[in-house]
Amino acid sequence: MKESRGERIFHIVNAVLLILFSLFCLYPMYYVLMASFSNSGSLLAHSGLLFAPLKPNVSAYALVLRNGNIWSGYGNTLFIVGVGTVLSLLVTSAAGYALSRPKFRTGRVIMILITFTMMFSGGMIPLFIIVRTVGLYDTIWSLIIPVLVNTTNLIILRTAFAGIPDSVIESAAIDGANDLVIYARIALPLIKASLAVICLYYAVSYWNSWFTASLYLRKRKLFPLQLVLREILIANDNENTDSELMSESIKYAAIIVSTLPILCIYPFLQKYFVKGVMIGAVKG
Repeated sequence: MKESRGERIFHIVNAVLLILFSLFCLYPMYYVLMASFSNSGSLLAHSGLLFAPLKPNVSAYALVLRNGNIWSGYGNTLFIVGVGTVLSLLVTSAAGYALSRPKFRTGRVIMILITFTMMFSGGMIPLFIIVRTVGLYDTIWSLIIPVLVNTTNLIILRTAFAGIPDSVIESAAIDGANDLVIYARIALPLIKASLAVICLYYAVSYWNSWFTASLYLRKRKLFPLQLVLREILIANDNENTDSELMSESIKYAAIIVSTLPILCIYPFLQKYFVKGVMIGAVKG
């Protein structure tokens, strides 16, 4: 069908607004990137928008990457993200499947108790005492086990499992499949879009985690990347380097170093976000 004049105007205005909105969202990231390659003194004296590096140099990156703890921090963070995400997905999906099954009679009560934790919790001090008591204090597992399951993610997966037609589950049961086989070979493949979204949620959460590390870790060799970068920022806020202050550029370089891996991974999972958002949108 041929578009009317009003429809063409609407599409043009809509496209312009979306482009402007995209620029507003992307520019802060672009600013950080340009600032990380700028001379710190020139950056401090600059005001307004920044479209190109000021006196381009890589001194800030050299200073950040020269820190001996940065590489051990990367290793620790990769271990935490990899192992933590896999364990969290396994436990969350298993719990979500069990709680979505109508024959699990106590599932409703358990779900109410789990949801209750979203509004009320014991607090930081009781959790700290538990971590020390069970022997997790000052170990890498203190950053994984206490946060293994996120209630919101559990609810999302439970809803995704509940959306699987009962006829599919019953058909597999008639063919002799037990609950474990149905969960692993039928249910999980059917909700892979939701799993991909939850996987990224967990990965980003583990990657950005620094507060729990500052509470539970004392050995510097166990520090994750975010905690190492935080120390670099604090140290450079309190020190001068030769004739110019590097702290301003270091802040932006540290942001790029800590977010670049996630930004590289996100485009490969973006299609699953679209699928995950559309799940449940069409009924019948």
